[in-house]
Amino acid sequence: MSLQGVRILDLSRVLAGPWCTQTLADLGADVIKVERPGSGDDTRAWGPPYLKDDNGADTSEAAYYLGANRNKRSITIDIACPAGQQLIRQLAAQVDVLVENFKVGDLARYGLDAHTLQAANPGLVVCSITGFGQTGPYKDRAGYDYAVQGIGGLMSVTGERDDLPGGGPQKVGVAVADLFTGLYACVAILAALRHRDATGQGQMIDMALLDTQLAMLANLGSNYLCTDQAPGRMGNAHQNIVPYQVFEASDGHLILAVGNDRQFAKFCAIAGHSEWAQDPRFAKNADRVRHRQLLVPQIAAVLKTRPRDQWLAALETAQVPCGAINNLAEAFADPQAQAREMTQAMAHPLTDKLRLVASPIKLSITPVSYRHAPPLLGQHTREILLGAGFDEAQIALLHKQGALG
Repeated sequence: MSLQGVRILDLSRVLAGPWCTQTLADLGADVIKVERPGSGDDTRAWGPPYLKDDNGADTSEAAYYLGANRNKRSITIDIACPAGQQLIRQLAAQVDVLVENFKVGDLARYGLDAHTLQAANPGLVVCSITGFGQTGPYKDRAGYDYAVQGIGGLMSVTGERDDLPGGGPQKVGVAVADLFTGLYACVAILAALRHRDATGQGQMIDMALLDTQLAMLANLGSNYLCTDQAPGRMGNAHQNIVPYQVFEASDGHLILAVGNDRQFAKFCAIAGHSEWAQDPRFAKNADRVRHRQLLVPQIAAVLKTRPRDQWLAALETAQVPCGAINNLAEAFADPQAQAREMTQAMAHPLTDKLRLVASPIKLSITPVSYRHAPPLLGQHTREILLGAGFDEAQIALLHKQGALG
């Protein structure tokens, strides 16, 4: 395992932080998930749906929580309690990384800020994940993915065109600002660990959902910065490539994703309109983008004349990028997803039938491992404390002091 021996204290909850630490845990890191006594991570209650036990009855484990917390060990600590704060400091002195997503300044009130923790453990990497970062006029705001998709411009380029039925602001179907921030945080942590290994020096990582949202606009952000013109919603079409969108066949829909002029010529031959590839209005992608209102209706009319699977078979044979539009049942049943083993069965304390989405990371020598099912609340409290050098009497005292809930 690539990160075997790396220890992470995870004070994060919901999605961006847990997504980061689950990825690191998949790669072999030992992740200690610190949760609030009694309730734990907010997402434990974000259901239905819930995990079902072997009898088909709902358990208390929400599917949302299960999707972001495998390979971790759970301990319950009340950080509002002085003994709980001291326990966090003791654990932080023994780990390589601490990840948290508290509001700016909250941990400092408990003496758990990066400066204090790094004074006792100079090699500690502290990664803070917030909605808007540690600086700027919005730093004290709570940050949620949905709001950031709006503030960061993503909803202005997602959804149907404003002049068509159904047009208007639309969020992405999953919390992409959270997920991207979690992945960027992973990259930052790995870079900081490499620096720590070379110098012995830890550092503070300041990750913000809004920063990530702006960065992930990619070509659309660059389009704006190069032109000072904000792109709008294009529905299922592409801002910079034509034809690159959803089309209707005689019995359903398909995606046509022509990425270059050579592919366009192949498509034209399959469609029975080779002349399109010679037409100066359509021969080059830049011309097709400029004349999309002329070309796209002609393509749409042709694609409606044959069934979807006939088009897909012909396009795939010619190596013209295309695809079906699957629901999630079809996506996970797809033979390619099956071949890539994109689901993972794990033994869970409440059922032997837990299935999770697998990690997409494929490493040839140090593959991802699946060691722990998403933990029950506080499942590993005693185990973690014994491993950290506490004895039974000390653990009993922590319980009496209220540190463990």
